[in-house]
Amino acid sequence: MTAEAIEAGPQTGPTGARAGSTDGGDHPLRIALLTYKGNPFCGGQGVYARHLSRELARLGHSVEVIGAQPYPVLDDGVPLTELPSLDLYRSPDPFRTPKRDEYRDWVDALEVATMWTGGFPEPLTFSLRARRHLRALRGRFDVVHDNQTLGYGLLGDLGAPLVTTIHHPITVDRRLELDAAADWRRRASVRRWYGFTRMQKRVARRLPSVLTVSGSSQQEIVDQLGVRPERVHVVHIGADTDLFSPDPAVAEVPGRIVTTSSADVPLKGLVHLVEALAKVRTENPAAHLVVVGKRAEDGPVAQLIERYGLQGAIEFVKGISDAELVDLVRSAQVACVPSLYEGFSLPAAEAMATGTPLVATTGGAIPEVTGPGGETCLSVPPGDAGALAAALGRLLGDAELRARLGAAGRERVLARFTWARAAQGTVELYRAAMADSKRSRGAVRSGGGAADSLGVVKAGGAADSCGVVKAGGAAKPRP
Repeated sequence: MTAEAIEAGPQTGPTGARAGSTDGGDHPLRIALLTYKGNPFCGGQGVYARHLSRELARLGHSVEVIGAQPYPVLDDGVPLTELPSLDLYRSPDPFRTPKRDEYRDWVDALEVATMWTGGFPEPLTFSLRARRHLRALRGRFDVVHDNQTLGYGLLGDLGAPLVTTIHHPITVDRRLELDAAADWRRRASVRRWYGFTRMQKRVARRLPSVLTVSGSSQQEIVDQLGVRPERVHVVHIGADTDLFSPDPAVAEVPGRIVTTSSADVPLKGLVHLVEALAKVRTENPAAHLVVVGKRAEDGPVAQLIERYGLQGAIEFVKGISDAELVDLVRSAQVACVPSLYEGFSLPAAEAMATGTPLVATTGGAIPEVTGPGGETCLSVPPGDAGALAAALGRLLGDAELRARLGAAGRERVLARFTWARAAQGTVELYRAAMADSKRSRGAVRSGGGAADSLGVVKAGGAADSCGVVKAGGAAKPRP
């Protein structure tokens, strides 16, 4: 069913619930969707929470998003429960020290202490607050869906079965940042900041049901996090194809290239795109780049811009509306995804949905989204500025090729990558997790043992709230 067909169906009530679900299941579900970092302008997790919750509501389910700062931006009919942190990284005073009267409990103290010692506390502290919140609401939800928090607090009994989305292992980001570190001090800082990935590995291995967004991410989760393959399921996400659509009324700007990138995150490959732009401009002086993301005042990207004299050829835009973003992509002659790795690549799917021709690397799952090079996009190896420049120059100089790739790209997204399809696949996993949980409870009742957080019966043992099985009085980590 397309997003357009779903939207034409019965209207939702105040919480998005209808009298019956339209996903082929038996009854509408009550879903708690957790997201510790939900602002859609801060990355893919916020985009995921917004669009998935909307489509779940359109299917007739009751969805409540539970999030921390920066809070998610949600569509009408989807309620938000705010589970505030101390917001230690907020603008304009990141890494701030809270005042004494801001502290509410020991979790707040843990959050500040971790930040003071160079770590990133939010996945752990949000998970602890979420567990406390969910246990107080026992019976309110049929399923809990965690959006890549992977904190210790989500092990154990949450009052409903747990399904967890892992977009891609953050260990990939850690490795790429270590590779890009200039000296031992920077490497030490990166290791400390990414200390939470050790927790995420431990938690991921104990999860009963993991949802991911691509086959590439599925393999990375198995290889890097040690999750058993049978527990990892792929449900592709997609673009809002109503919003991201062609509009001939938007004028194409000659030479315009658009990308979405965090300036100095090595994973995003912006340094290679800046270098490629310098090469392209030797033959096409009109070529220029618009970056949807924050400008870096110093660092590798800023240094390259100055070295190549590109100050007037690169513009950074941030905080624009959805409509402004779509028109910006429509106005470009070429969209570009220069990333070294992506677990899916929403910017690629969104650009293709507008009919804007795409140049993209083959990093991670990007080829799963973009399709074969030369048919629905132009593909280049990650980290190769010369190949990137050649592909950009080719597209900028060939209007017929741009038209062909743009049309083929949109057709691919419509057929494979919509949020309506994502919601339907996600609900199937919800129902499977609920059925597994029900069977596990039945096994406990009939076998006289205790079930751990994965539904594995331990004869004569009991699982504590952190997923540690205690047998004969001694605590033993679960294998």
